[in-house]
Amino acid sequence: MEERSGIITMMGNPLTLIGPELKVGDQAPDVKLLDNDLHPVVLSSFGKKAYILTSVPSLDTSVCDMETRKFNEAAADLGEDVAILTVSMDLPFAQKRWCGAAGIENVVTLSDHRDGSFGERYGVLIKELRLLARAVFVVDSERIIRYIQLVKEVTEEPDYQAALNAVKGLM
Repeated sequence: MEERSGIITMMGNPLTLIGPELKVGDQAPDVKLLDNDLHPVVLSSFGKKAYILTSVPSLDTSVCDMETRKFNEAAADLGEDVAILTVSMDLPFAQKRWCGAAGIENVVTLSDHRDGSFGERYGVLIKELRLLARAVFVVDSERIIRYIQLVKEVTEEPDYQAALNAVKGLM
């Protein structure tokens, strides 16, 4: 598997990403994840919707918590033709608990804990931590990646407005 070093950092320390560097215009890989009730979900099951696909290290950290809450709020303005999906290595039970406590209703949380296939296929699996890097992918209804934001410093938030503008540009 391809490894890419020094692209992201955590508290200034360089980390290694496993997987390819996806580019705008690439077909979004279809991977199998687990929903909060341990049911397998493939990304293509969201049909002809556009989606904002975020990857986060763990919902139980302050930045990931804040990011997912902000996207949850923004989802209300996007309508039924856009889904917001957040993927982490958290166990489905932990995701379900966190969503309930945080009142998350507009973001679908999915777990890559089983085999890391999302992390590997999207090039966001952090080798040293076996967590996902913070990234945002905007995918159109034909499953073509239209926007990518890989956050260089894992402890920082993404540019929400740029991601939201990218998905609104598809509508």
